[in-house]
Amino acid sequence: MYHIFVNDKPIVLTTKVEREHGFKNYLLSKAHIGKVIKELNTTALKSVRLIGNKDEKLLKKFLKLLPNVVAGGGKVYNQHGDVLFIYRNEKWDLPKGKTEGKESIEETAIREVEEETGVTGLKITKALDTTYHIFKRNGKHKIKVTYWFEMTTDFDGKLYPQEKEGITKVAWLNKAEQAEALENSYANIKILV
Repeated sequence: MYHIFVNDKPIVLTTKVEREHGFKNYLLSKAHIGKVIKELNTTALKSVRLIGNKDEKLLKKFLKLLPNVVAGGGKVYNQHGDVLFIYRNEKWDLPKGKTEGKESIEETAIREVEEETGVTGLKITKALDTTYHIFKRNGKHKIKVTYWFEMTTDFDGKLYPQEKEGITKVAWLNKAEQAEALENSYANIKILV
């Protein structure tokens, strides 16, 4: 089962048909993705389920429905166990961004964290879940596929929000502060933190 978010409402990819209650079922092979997105954005539906035949083919089929944007990001811990957050578009988020040129996804994740926050000395410790969300640019919907990595750093310097990317704050947040920030964050970030 996969979750692709439209704002904070998921499109659930599954092979199981369930009785509709607060969500709608559609066949993945027949669904018009534009209509599905519009329905999630304009109705009280909590989610939509796209039903396919084989678990292993669900995501591959879905990703063919819209152009994909590949990104890398980091859940960064400092030596005190705090996590690095950014504040952009009036929401708390983790640093991430699109791949450039022929860089690996790991290189993308490290570069984006450095650019968006000013933090250096990053070391990837493990891969985290990949997240998916649909966004609209220039009147067209796209799927952002973000590969996330857990990282550590001993960095103890000044944090610099990348203002040209709309980031207004960067902060190391402890457990209590993370819980508060997640109340004003995105569903796919809540999965990671």
